[in-house]
Amino acid sequence: MFMKKKPKLRIMVAGDFHGNKKTVEKLVEKAEKYKVDVVIITGDVTAFDVDKEGMIGPFLKKGKKVLFIGGNHDSAETIEQIEKEYKIPNLQKYAVTINDVGFFGSGGGNIGINYVPDKEMFKAIRNGFSYVKNAKTKVMVTHVHPKGSLIEKFSFPGSEAVTKAIYEMKPDIEVCGHIHELEGAVEVMGSTRVVCVGSSGKIIDID
Repeated sequence: MFMKKKPKLRIMVAGDFHGNKKTVEKLVEKAEKYKVDVVIITGDVTAFDVDKEGMIGPFLKKGKKVLFIGGNHDSAETIEQIEKEYKIPNLQKYAVTINDVGFFGSGGGNIGINYVPDKEMFKAIRNGFSYVKNAKTKVMVTHVHPKGSLIEKFSFPGSEAVTKAIYEMKPDIEVCGHIHELEGAVEVMGSTRVVCVGSSGKIIDID
């Protein structure tokens, strides 16, 4: 009997908590069950800055590494508070490499209180990419979905900056949130696998 080789890194990507503690409790259980190494949060941690308590701490108490970005529901002040209180990297400002897997990206959206213009979003993505471009596997993390994607076709306008980054930087994986109804949707743009995630969490093994 052959044992399946342990992946180089197992990540769980989730977002759009909107301050729901029960959602986080279920995700913590899932992270434990599947022995996740890193939890990636794709934004909308709060519901317009309400109920940020209990959104991050439960993952850290279980010894999980957490990386995050803000969503269109999270103000700059809330994002900064989360960074300082929990001492976790905001991928809009910092790129991170773990086991030769590089994580970079940008939070914000094209609507809402944390509106980020495409020019600023692309600048943040490009800056992060410069630090992880030599990583064997590159994972781009955004809140908003790419313009021209199938996700956009069945929902709302996406981001030109995200699409431009996909075709210019060619990340192996792009994960986004924002569109709750299309959680779990997967497509390929160029050479990049695009995955829309949500509050149920998506387990991704990186070999």
